[in-house]
Amino acid sequence: MSEALKSSFFVFLAFAILAQSAVADPQRGKDIAKRWCSNCHVVEPGQTNAIDHAPPFSQIARTPEFDQNQLAFLLLKPHPNMPSLSLQRSEISDLAEYIRSLK
Repeated sequence: MSEALKSSFFVFLAFAILAQSAVADPQRGKDIAKRWCSNCHVVEPGQTNAIDHAPPFSQIARTPEFDQNQLAFLLLKPHPNMPSLSLQRSEISDLAEYIRSLK
């Protein structure tokens, strides 16, 4: 598959995920974050254990370029140190909504 086609596919998937954001639930997103992300990232205030090079979710939320598209793309094509997660579109929307709520 060509790189252009791969990129188009990921963009399409990101938009499909965003289409569900109208019903995104930040509390479900927080639960997902605690289950899948808290081993590396600080996902909520008061959490004391995390990996030094994994940015806290509150920092990610304040990043100017952060939006649900960016998160969806990252989760669909994770960086090398991040495990591949098998989250449903609605779960990704919930997770993105939770991170956005930390802004």
